[in-house]
Amino acid sequence: LKQVFNKDKTFRPKRKFEPGTQRFELHKRAQASLNSGVDLKAAVQLPSGEDQNDWVAVHVVDFFNRINLIYGTICEFCTERTCPVMSGGPKYEYRWQDDLKYKKPTALPAPQYMNLLMDWIEVQINNEDIFPTSVGKCEEEVL
Repeated sequence: LKQVFNKDKTFRPKRKFEPGTQRFELHKRAQASLNSGVDLKAAVQLPSGEDQNDWVAVHVVDFFNRINLIYGTICEFCTERTCPVMSGGPKYEYRWQDDLKYKKPTALPAPQYMNLLMDWIEVQINNEDIFPTSVGKCEEEVL
């Protein structure tokens, strides 16, 4: 397991919510409902009186953290040699475009694609204009 959690590789630390904030409380509520074996439809329903944007943001960040952890456990087995293409089965190939370094859709090995993707998502999550951490800062929908 030591190799899996090597911070110099692709594992990223979890994004945390500040204790005492509304988002921290929403995160605790989401964790409790997801860990209790409750019906998933009920678990993701917006709690009464809560802001939909905050509720969605909590779940997006939690999903990112979980995917990041899962990817960290398999990344050593998917190298540029063993995974030369980022694909979704034999019919689908994913290409990277970010309008910065990759201005056109570009075929990349799966590990390179995943690193770029996880970095891009992290930038989005940390963007205060998209995911404000101050309660009541954003009145517009997150998605």
